[in-house]
Amino acid sequence: MTFVYLMTNQKPLNQEIIKSHVEYLRGVESQGKLILCGPFADYPGGMVIIQAEDLIEATEIANSDPFIASGCKSYEIRTLMLANEENNYLL
Repeated sequence: MTFVYLMTNQKPLNQEIIKSHVEYLRGVESQGKLILCGPFADYPGGMVIIQAEDLIEATEIANSDPFIASGCKSYEIRTLMLANEENNYLL
């Protein structure tokens, strides 16, 4: 299943927490679970799109992200239904 966790800034970030976040994302990617991630250009926050078995695993991944675990960001998690040519864009 595909999940998105949308993050909102709560506290200022520092280089140490940013490096921890990047290393964490590298680990998620090495497990084949990271699809896409990045900050928003027009909103104070960002998103991470992941593959997980279920909402429990997705929530564990989000809660373990140093941005979230440190309290620098809060998040909402959503289940994403991928629309593509293969499934006729969910028509």
